[in-house]
Amino acid sequence: MKTRAYISVGSNVEPVRHIQGALRALAKRYGPVQVSRTYQTPAAGFAGEDFLNLVLGIETDEPIVTVMAFLREIESAEGRVRGGPRFAPRTLDLDLLTYGNTVSSAPEPVLPRADILEYNFVLGPLAELAGSEQHPVAGQTYAELWAAMQTNTGPLREFPLNLDGAACSATGGYDA
Repeated sequence: MKTRAYISVGSNVEPVRHIQGALRALAKRYGPVQVSRTYQTPAAGFAGEDFLNLVLGIETDEPIVTVMAFLREIESAEGRVRGGPRFAPRTLDLDLLTYGNTVSSAPEPVLPRADILEYNFVLGPLAELAGSEQHPVAGQTYAELWAAMQTNTGPLREFPLNLDGAACSATGGYDA
């Protein structure tokens, strides 16, 4: 049985190239990838180039640990080096946000990921793809959570991202 998983994507080092690489790898393994709009956000916690952020949706029958290991493989293939400061430039950051309605706290992974309720550049794109789905801990839909967050943070700045000649949006998808 397939499970819907959502993945947060961020990059501020050659972001279009690295996001394209991640999409190709995910589509090759999981089939069509659901893609939110892309947003440009300032670097937080350090001085650096703006980030491009978006959320992807996949369908998988792989266990969580296998999905997470594959995300780390993609990051490495795109030049991500681990072990540096937490807040630093990134070629690619792929975080598993949700895996169906799984709730887990320890050991890793913590699901749903706390970033959903903390960062507008995570919750906004997730609400585009899964607005009617309910956060399994907060008990509200992602659309409701996003509406409440926007009253404090304001709107996100959209970045027109064109991938391999086909614009990707919440109503479309990406298939290698």
